[in-house]
Amino acid sequence: MKILDKYLLKTFISTFASVFVILFFIFILQTVWLFISELAGKDLDLILVLKFLLFAMPRIIPLVLPLSILLASIMTFGNLAENYEFAAMKSSGISLQRAMRSLTYFILILSVCAFFFANNVIPFAEYKFINFRKDIAQMKPAMAIAEGQFSDVGIYNIKVNKKSGENGNFLTGVTIHKKTNLYDGTKNVIKAKTGELLSNEKSNILKLVLNDGYYYEDVVPKKYEERNKLPFAKSSFKHYTINLDLSKLNNVEGADQEISNTNNMLNVRELKYTLDSLNKSYRKDVVSFADNIYQRTGINNIRSKSEGNVKLDPKKELLSDVAPEEKAQILKMASANISSSNFSIDGSKFELENKQKTINSHWIALYEKFVIAYACVLMFFIGAPLGAIIRKGGLGLPIVFAILIFIIYHFINTFGRKVAQENGIPPFLGAWMSSFILTPLALLLTYRATNDIGLINMDVVLLPFQKLFQKIFPPKKTKQ
Repeated sequence: MKILDKYLLKTFISTFASVFVILFFIFILQTVWLFISELAGKDLDLILVLKFLLFAMPRIIPLVLPLSILLASIMTFGNLAENYEFAAMKSSGISLQRAMRSLTYFILILSVCAFFFANNVIPFAEYKFINFRKDIAQMKPAMAIAEGQFSDVGIYNIKVNKKSGENGNFLTGVTIHKKTNLYDGTKNVIKAKTGELLSNEKSNILKLVLNDGYYYEDVVPKKYEERNKLPFAKSSFKHYTINLDLSKLNNVEGADQEISNTNNMLNVRELKYTLDSLNKSYRKDVVSFADNIYQRTGINNIRSKSEGNVKLDPKKELLSDVAPEEKAQILKMASANISSSNFSIDGSKFELENKQKTINSHWIALYEKFVIAYACVLMFFIGAPLGAIIRKGGLGLPIVFAILIFIIYHFINTFGRKVAQENGIPPFLGAWMSSFILTPLALLLTYRATNDIGLINMDVVLLPFQKLFQKIFPPKKTKQ
């Protein structure tokens, strides 16, 4: 390896490592902010918080890695151009492509590593992340109830004055408000001196055992004039057990937490197998629904009559031999059958659309594992020539260009995924839309940087307006 290649690699890798660490830290803070409600006030120790962040870190890599490569490329080549090091290279007969050769090999290796990371590490981390959010209440049940404030747990609002014990599962001064139907106006309140939280790692039920307390329940009289007296029923108890549903504590973005084989948790091989099963199931449902509708039309009965002794005249009305009163009943029955069929079609259409969306999401997850690898190469071939063109290093102008390009890339990528998942466009196009749009930009910038052409040739832009201006306002001829 030549001295120039070593110098460029050292400069780029040091810049890339610094940018990657800074951006990774920023995105980690964003993750903490997004899930702050699950971490704050839950009495979680440092080990659980670190595990939570550790499982959340890999999902950040697809965002941080392309942006880091883009920014590092602009800064590296911008510094070289700003310090006239590129001019010295070109005067020695070294072109931009030759200067980028060693870095291109490095980026290709990095893109392959990114693919294997997206295919193996991210699915495993996603599985652990979602299940950890579900199991965190089971590992430390006291986190469900904060001390000194009301905690919303399912249909209960629970407040305790003090928690004690190794895991904080012994409670003192328990007050519980039970959510009831708002229309009848009833309220249920439970007060107990002490309580204990009992959980099982294999169960989603958290038991709250209350000791020495009272149960208050509003009573709604049948007579309206007696309701102003606000009567209530009071009962005492020595022991009272409440079952709390842990699945309500850590709702994973509306998804069913018990399902562990979602599309983000599968590698390429598993996604292909799942897609094959989903497509077979979808086609089977379509054929079954079509056969069901076909049977309900009664065409088979008409065909059996035409094929038997009874011959149907196509020119003759179908109900011409039926009495008028029977004809009305038959038409009414046919109208009801049509309405029932339309209702069945609408319901089946909704189910089939949901299944198609599931298939699309799996296809998108499959393509994104390759998109992340291509994005590394794409961002390098955008950033490197752009840095050579703008001839600015440091953290000023390169950050502006990097953020602008990455926002465009991320917006197009998100838009394509959403439209593809809703079956608006094919999943392949939705996943690769941002890459298809920005690839011509990379080729254009590489071409202009190789041929020492600026980012924008102002003469080409201003020349048509200059000619138009001269036609409208021709220059005055000077008198001789």
